[in-house]
Amino acid sequence: MLAIASVAGTAWAEEEAPAEESDDASAEEWPKGHYPLPEQGDVIGEDYAVEVEGEETLLDVARKHNVGYEEIRRANPDVSVWLPGEGTKVTIPGRFLLPPVEREGIVINVAELRLYYYPSVEEGETPRVETYPIGIGREGFDTPLGKTETTMNLKDPAWYPPRSVREEAAERGEEAPAVVPPGPDNPLGSHAILLEIPGYLIHGTNKPDGIGMRASRGCIRMFPEDVASLFERVPVGTQVHLINQPIKAGWDGDMPYVQVYEPLEEQEAGMAALMETLTMLERDGGEPSTPLNYELLRELLENPSGEVAALTPATTPEPEPEEEHSEEGLFWEELAV
Repeated sequence: MLAIASVAGTAWAEEEAPAEESDDASAEEWPKGHYPLPEQGDVIGEDYAVEVEGEETLLDVARKHNVGYEEIRRANPDVSVWLPGEGTKVTIPGRFLLPPVEREGIVINVAELRLYYYPSVEEGETPRVETYPIGIGREGFDTPLGKTETTMNLKDPAWYPPRSVREEAAERGEEAPAVVPPGPDNPLGSHAILLEIPGYLIHGTNKPDGIGMRASRGCIRMFPEDVASLFERVPVGTQVHLINQPIKAGWDGDMPYVQVYEPLEEQEAGMAALMETLTMLERDGGEPSTPLNYELLRELLENPSGEVAALTPATTPEPEPEEEHSEEGLFWEELAV
């Protein structure tokens, strides 16, 4: 169930709240996008609702609440992007399954358009994760995948337009500058974290409306305030793992969950996607301890929504007349029995 919520506090709390404080007061001590790592399980955050204030656009609301363009649009398909109207209820999709990879350093899931950071903590500190919306490479300028690391942090970087930019400018009859100095026209923003992959960075932007979209030339863009926060805390040599994982699956207690995004490339939600999801739900190398709703799983794989959905057990279906089925259809039906 969604609740009407206000903006959480921005001060980092290094100590847990006293037991007598309410849950709401405790939650406000964590900045937006910061969560304690679950001791067991894979689910963080929660979905909630807010009301539009004044002349806010839907993108203003998204930025305030740590979500990107595609995320806010999927969650609010009937709300106007530019004129939602004061008092309009907006759903904030703030619940996530952690990516199914090692929880270390920075993890960037390009299919999800989201970055996760697992900072090192001192003894006695609560292990935590931070997550932020990002922009990635548009079609033809794919963001690279694999493991790399950060090599340098640059404040107020200059931008040297690459050959592709110069060639596009020439086709328009224009001349690209040799260098763009720091300032409002610099597409790198005011903070940049260089990666070991030559030519690729995690950086800010002078066009924040593009966060949560495929709009860059392969680099990872962040809201200016988000990259500024990481810039101060991510040490040189931090591992960066770039993955393309449109399907995430995991647990919260004894309940299995799935979160499915549109794949960046054409990909059918067939048996391969099913088997990959089932593998992620295995516990101790065995079968899931809770019966899975395979019909719901199939529906989620065929209709990606980005929502964290519980695979609640299905009710016993009424017998249906026998029909001819494809081999893949029979496979799904056998699993659902």
